[in-house]
Amino acid sequence: MSAIEVRVPDIGDFTDVPVIEVLVKAGDAVKVDDSLVTLESDKATMDVPSPVAGAVASVAVKVGDKVSEGTLVVVIDPAGAAAAAAPSKTAPPTSKPVGPASAGHPASTTSAATGAVEVRVPDIGDFTDVPVIEVFVKAGDAVKVDDPLVSLESDKATMDVPSAVAGTVTSVAVKVGDKVSEGSLVVVIEGAGGGAPAQAAPSQPAAPAQPAAPAAAAAPAAKATAPPPAAAAKPSAPDAPLDEQAFRVAHASPSVRLIARELGVDLGKVTGTGPKNRILIEDVRGYVRKVLTGQAAAGGAVAAGGGLNLIPWPKVDFAKFGPVEEKPLSRIRKLSGANLARNWVMIPHVTQFDEADITDLEALRVALNRENEKAGIKLTMLAFLIKASIAALKKFPDFNASLDGDNLVLKQYFHIGFAADTPNGLVVPVLKNADQKGVLQIAKEMGELSAKAREGKLGPADMQGGCFSISSLGGIGGTAFTPIINAPEVAILGVSKSAVRPHWDGKAFVPRLMLPLSLSYDHRVIDGASAARFTAYLAQLLADMRRVML
Repeated sequence: MSAIEVRVPDIGDFTDVPVIEVLVKAGDAVKVDDSLVTLESDKATMDVPSPVAGAVASVAVKVGDKVSEGTLVVVIDPAGAAAAAAPSKTAPPTSKPVGPASAGHPASTTSAATGAVEVRVPDIGDFTDVPVIEVFVKAGDAVKVDDPLVSLESDKATMDVPSAVAGTVTSVAVKVGDKVSEGSLVVVIEGAGGGAPAQAAPSQPAAPAQPAAPAAAAAPAAKATAPPPAAAAKPSAPDAPLDEQAFRVAHASPSVRLIARELGVDLGKVTGTGPKNRILIEDVRGYVRKVLTGQAAAGGAVAAGGGLNLIPWPKVDFAKFGPVEEKPLSRIRKLSGANLARNWVMIPHVTQFDEADITDLEALRVALNRENEKAGIKLTMLAFLIKASIAALKKFPDFNASLDGDNLVLKQYFHIGFAADTPNGLVVPVLKNADQKGVLQIAKEMGELSAKAREGKLGPADMQGGCFSISSLGGIGGTAFTPIINAPEVAILGVSKSAVRPHWDGKAFVPRLMLPLSLSYDHRVIDGASAARFTAYLAQLLADMRRVML
């Protein structure tokens, strides 16, 4: 067989992506799906896997090179190593996907010879290496269309991968703990004629996931493989679990993460020496050497106080004082809790309190609901708040921004997140391009997103890209509160229950319906004067929505 040129696969709209690691050299033996090089865009880190087994004849790139789709990476001689006979972990698809992937139905490929359907991970937004937390089926199980096959959990959401067809599961390609990305094979189903791969509308384009191998190579592998460091051995002293939160946010490539897991190394404790403090394989090896020589603390246990030099959390036997009942936190609460704790600690929060006179706006809302009763659209005050907030964001663009190091990223789009209360906890769906929609359309889409949230069907794409968030407790009660900023946003608006209060109009006290506003903002970006102007302007808009048209 002639030499195989391995080139950079389709990596979306990205060009000139830096090579941050070269994992092979001329003469190395590689197996199918072994990682060859690691690329890092401003959105994701990805490995380019080998499509064949063999020996590396030559390497065409070095660390620091910029590559794009089609750039030559390495040349592999399939007959150059005994490993050439090694089977692929993931069988290549025999045809193109039947329909575009979406969060509703996964991508599927069908074998013309057998009628088997390969169910793969659908478009899951900007997420890669998402852990499999549950596998619901096994070989031999009968499934129907939309039956959940596996459950994935990113740091933002939990989602099920449903079956695109009815039939019998012939094989399951993943297990609990595996990391998958868009296109990873999940199960193979022998169709029974009860359904066909869904033809779903394409979802919003996502940042490149771990890329597929070029030409006839397999789809993106569930996890990359690389030769383990020869000199390293797993530290034997600790058996403590890894700090998964720190492991997820560590700046390291998939191949480094794999080796770290194999060695039981907590990446949150490793200092990176690569570009932008990225953790290299050498850094993991160095950490292991320090552990073995007693120069570093081993294991995955989190330092007391989370590394903030705080005293340890108190250990209390609550049952000593009376009856207790233990109830595990839901997955959403565990994930959101970690994010909220990080945001509260790392962002200097200040909250500006104000109130808006919504007497006339409430009368308008009631009248519009009466007119649109037959259409089934119910206008809430939140829809008007979103519309007014967009006008305020346009007037004060620093509130529609994110902090990126020493730079402020000013966004030219207006995606508004709103807190939705569900039986499993709080989630924040994002209403995309809200500035291009009227109040009725905003209310309609909010209702649809809220329904998906209550049913646990929100996908990662439904909760990404937010510019500004609103948390409304008006339907429950309260006079004011301090909402926590939803990073990487720089502000969040809290709304409490409106109440009729006497208001002096210059001549007499008149009853007016007043809405409490609580604006939390990142003091690194926004000062108190700007926050006061923002809430005052927002209150003016809510008092007279005609100002929104100015």
